[in-house]
Amino acid sequence: MKKVIISGGGTGGHIFPALSIANALKRLNKDIEILFVGAEGKMEMEKVPEAGYKIVGLPVRGLQRKLTLNNLKVLWNLWRSLKKAKRVVREFKPDVVVGVGGYASGPIGKVATNAGIPLVLQEQNSYAGVTNKLLAKKAAKICVAYEGMERFFPKEKIIFTGNPVRKDLLNAVNERAEGIAFYGLDANKKTVLVTGGSLGAGSINKAMVRWLEKIAGWKDVQVIWQCGSYYHKELEEQLKGRMPENVKFMPFLKRMDLAYACADLVVARAGAGTISELCLLGKAVVLVPSPNVAEDHQTKNAMALVNKQAAVMVKDAEVVERLGEVMERLLQDDGERKSLSEHILTLAMKDSDEVIAREILKIIEN
Repeated sequence: MKKVIISGGGTGGHIFPALSIANALKRLNKDIEILFVGAEGKMEMEKVPEAGYKIVGLPVRGLQRKLTLNNLKVLWNLWRSLKKAKRVVREFKPDVVVGVGGYASGPIGKVATNAGIPLVLQEQNSYAGVTNKLLAKKAAKICVAYEGMERFFPKEKIIFTGNPVRKDLLNAVNERAEGIAFYGLDANKKTVLVTGGSLGAGSINKAMVRWLEKIAGWKDVQVIWQCGSYYHKELEEQLKGRMPENVKFMPFLKRMDLAYACADLVVARAGAGTISELCLLGKAVVLVPSPNVAEDHQTKNAMALVNKQAAVMVKDAEVVERLGEVMERLLQDDGERKSLSEHILTLAMKDSDEVIAREILKIIEN
């Protein structure tokens, strides 16, 4: 039986692609054994077992940018993680290690390449993460989703694969009626989906509060507003008695596929996974890049679409003042929405999970 370690995580943007790759490997070869390696206390330690896979946690953490005594603890944990990674690799004996980015990819990737085990990297963003840049020289293959990644990686190792997305979303194009019923919406109105992800985005929420009164006057428009679990209670108290009838306000969306299916326009952060989903579904989108990410990579992700007339971008610092007017303009201009939808659809890459899985299997079989 062939064995694969998939390492990384920390955010949904790393975990969902990792699980998609694992599922694709299993579809293509039922005899493969897969072990995940994540970071202790991070969301992969919960999400991966829920998906039916084994996971081992490393005590690895990220360095803080300012000088602090905590960084001494980080270095201590890195040493412990490398030691544990050596034990995991020695005991599991993988044929290939796959790194999807995130803290845990570093130690397991380094140990694997030192032991002569082939390493496949998957880079979701248009600006490469630190861990993947450090591991790139010794990697066998590097799977990317954006053009121009030879800025970061050896050109001969790069394969253009796109980002894997959750399979349930691929049916969303044909589920509008089901989505309208599920969320209790009016089929005759245009629908805007506003989301900052499962935890939420403070600036997008502030913008929604600022423009609520205006939105209430949009008679042919309805809004699904996912505020995030972190902000829900505070906003619920703040907006008691002020929530317009045409706004569905909730902490998280149980059926993201159906929310997408309803949407004529989406307002979202510019994470790589979100962008890949929007490309596949051909959704007109206003991207509000998070400023709280390494190397400002969400702005770079968004600009890759803006430069191809495939999205509209509003800077995080300007979103409170501008979001309402940008939404209103796009809702009134069917032509611009249609153009955005057509352009973003040209950037879609289907079956990315299987393309990556086949590259992994090729390495195993050789």
